[in-house]
Amino acid sequence: MRASGSPGRGSEAPRARRRPARALGLCLLAAVCGGCSTGPSLEDRDAVTGRPGDGRRLVVGSAGFTESDLLAQMYALLLQDAGHSTKILSVTNRELYEPALENGQIDVVPEYAATFADWLNAKADGPDAPTVGSPDPAATMKALRALAGPRGLTVLDPGRAADQNAFAVTAAFAAEHRLKTLSDLGASGLPVRLAAGDECVRRPYCAPGLKEVYGIDVIAVDPKGVGTTQAKQAVRSGRDQLVLTTTTDATLDDFGLVLLADDKHLQNADLVVPVVNRERAGDESVVRALDRLNTVLTTADLAGLNERVDSWRRLPEDVARNYLTGKGLLADPRHR
Repeated sequence: MRASGSPGRGSEAPRARRRPARALGLCLLAAVCGGCSTGPSLEDRDAVTGRPGDGRRLVVGSAGFTESDLLAQMYALLLQDAGHSTKILSVTNRELYEPALENGQIDVVPEYAATFADWLNAKADGPDAPTVGSPDPAATMKALRALAGPRGLTVLDPGRAADQNAFAVTAAFAAEHRLKTLSDLGASGLPVRLAAGDECVRRPYCAPGLKEVYGIDVIAVDPKGVGTTQAKQAVRSGRDQLVLTTTTDATLDDFGLVLLADDKHLQNADLVVPVVNRERAGDESVVRALDRLNTVLTTADLAGLNERVDSWRRLPEDVARNYLTGKGLLADPRHR
C-alpha cells in the first residue's frame, strides 16, 4: 500500500493508497552495482541522522514492499547510467522517509500520486483534512505538486503505470458468503479482521473508508503490512478475513485469495511518480534519467515484475536490470 503507498502501499500503496506499512525489522537492500554503497536503517536509529551527499551521490528510498523495491532498483540503475553513484535505503514507514526526503537524507523515492497528495495534505492540515487525491490524474498531480513544492520536493512526470489499493478474501470465504464486491461484504454484516499496515486504522481509504463507504464491520486491524506474505497467510489461515493488498499483486492465487471489486470507488487510481529533493536531486540529469522509465513502464509490466519477485523468487535487482535491458534503457552487459 502504498503507504498512506505500497506498498504499501498505502495509502500506502501505494499506495490514499499505494504502498505503500511498518515491518518489524528493516534491512538495507543490496547495492545495485560496484559504484553503490549501503547506509543505516532510519528506523533502527529512530531518527534521521545521516550526512547529505553532494548531489552526485544519491540515496534512493524504498518503502519496503516488492513493487517499491523494484521501482527503487530501476531508479538507481537509470541514475547510475546517467553518471550518479547511488545506494538504496529501505524505510517502510512514510512518517519516517518523507521527512528524510525533505531534509536530503533520501534524494528520490517512488511514490503514488493520490496517496502521497492525501498524505501531505493531512500532514499540513491535520488528519481530518479533506482528501485531494481523485480518479482525475491531472487534478491529482496539480494538488500533489502544490503540496510538495513548499516542502522542497519536486514531483516528476508520471508515466502510464498506476496502482491501487485493493482488498482480498479467500476464494472459499467469497464462495460461502457469495461475495464479489466490497458492497457485498458490507451487506453481509460479517465481522472481519483486516490484515494491513498499522496506518490503516486512520487512513480514509482503509478501515475508516470500509466502514463509512461500505458499512463493513472491521472489528480489528492486524498490523502485518500491506500485501505481505504474513498478511496473506493470516487470511488464508482464517486468523483474519480481509487483507489490504494492491491491484498489481501477482501472488493472490498462491494464497487462494480473490479481490473484491471496489464498486463504490473508494480508491483513487494512483500514478507512479518519482519524488525528489529539489535541492539535492532536482537537476535535469536526474529528471532525464527517470523520465526514460515513463516511456515503457505500464501497469501490466509492474504486475509481471512483481510476479517474478514474489512468485518466481527472483531478486528485485536482477528483475529490474533485466527489464531495463530488455526495453533498451540499459546496455546489455554481455555485449559490452
